[in-house]
Amino acid sequence: MRLVENAAAVLRSPSGFVKLRPRFAQNLAESQPGGALGVRESAMKVTVERAALLKSLGHVHRVVERRNTIPILSNVLVRAEGEGLRLKATDLDMEVTETIPADVSRPGATTMPAHVFYDVIRKLPEGAQVALEMASESGPMQIRSGRSRFTLQTLPESDFPDLAAGDLPCRFQLPAADLKRLIDKTQFAISTEETRYYLNGIFLHTVEVGAGGGTMLRAVATDGHRLARIEMSAPQGAEGMPGVIVPRKAVAEIQKLVEDGEASIDVELSPAKIRLTFNGTAASDASARGVVLTSKLIDGTFPDYQRVIPTGNDKRLTVEREDFFKAVDRVSTISSERGRAVKLALGDGRLTLTVNNPDSGNATEELDADYDAAALDIGFNARYLLDIAAQLEGDTAVFRLADPGSPTVIQDREGAPALYVLMPMRV
Repeated sequence: MRLVENAAAVLRSPSGFVKLRPRFAQNLAESQPGGALGVRESAMKVTVERAALLKSLGHVHRVVERRNTIPILSNVLVRAEGEGLRLKATDLDMEVTETIPADVSRPGATTMPAHVFYDVIRKLPEGAQVALEMASESGPMQIRSGRSRFTLQTLPESDFPDLAAGDLPCRFQLPAADLKRLIDKTQFAISTEETRYYLNGIFLHTVEVGAGGGTMLRAVATDGHRLARIEMSAPQGAEGMPGVIVPRKAVAEIQKLVEDGEASIDVELSPAKIRLTFNGTAASDASARGVVLTSKLIDGTFPDYQRVIPTGNDKRLTVEREDFFKAVDRVSTISSERGRAVKLALGDGRLTLTVNNPDSGNATEELDADYDAAALDIGFNARYLLDIAAQLEGDTAVFRLADPGSPTVIQDREGAPALYVLMPMRV
């Protein structure tokens, strides 16, 4: 009755019947539970397989920091369009995007809390279908699967930052197995000291090797106590690439994303940014891509590492790699967490490992070794020795030494593509 009594909202016909103004009648109809036609219009509606959504969220949600002072950075961007659902997360230094197949009833986009969204999907039963629906662009997201119902608060998609990659002139393809190898062999040596920020990543660059040796792609990492370097033939298109320092967090994410060793990964980079496309192509159409990781690079100059790789070490020690690893692991049980020093006593045909800890005791173990130079006692950090020995691939470990105060070169064989330099400790 109030509607009829509102003189501004009604017109009275000559016959005395009350009729609503057309515009007001339309608004009234659309405000009813069923809408004008009895069907509520959604701002976004999409259905997706739980397994595909969980895998994709697993890729993107790791970028999001648990604690954020900027609320939008705690969210993951969800965009339904065409025949896919696109997920994107960023911390302003790195961005991960993935598009998965989906049944899109109504396209739309919004952002939701990344870690809560991931946990909800993770706890749904295997094989489930997940329906995502928003009644309005600024409303909450409804998540339905079977008899489960969830409502997550959202923030507008327009607030989500975009990590524009800009021009990436250097482009090449790298087999996933090769990229994984470059990372695995060097990642452990990345520095965690924020003061020397230029050491907080892997230095990726190309070098010309010898006469007719061709161009090699090298990865190098160091923390000042140890250095890891590995090289392989540079792929086509990598020649002349700028030397770049890939940050530690991006390295860790790339390592997790390299799953299929048979696939090729598209690498695009500039002096400021790098973009890697996994399980897809570097096409401009985002729906054709798999996982796309874009990261800022460390703005700094990597030190001249060639100067710290000794070339005149004249003493050579060869031991069985697995026996050496286990022996170091055993004797280091006695070492203190602070020192972790193990002494290597090299004599004719033998190697003796010794650890002394005034608080807990001492340990000694002797190994057969191929060594025929002058006797030498040298100390190393046991943890560093174990890290390097774990990366060696052959049956043997080859040490090239000079004296107790000089760096030692470690490889699994002479001329191996991976090379490690370790600074000694005073024991």
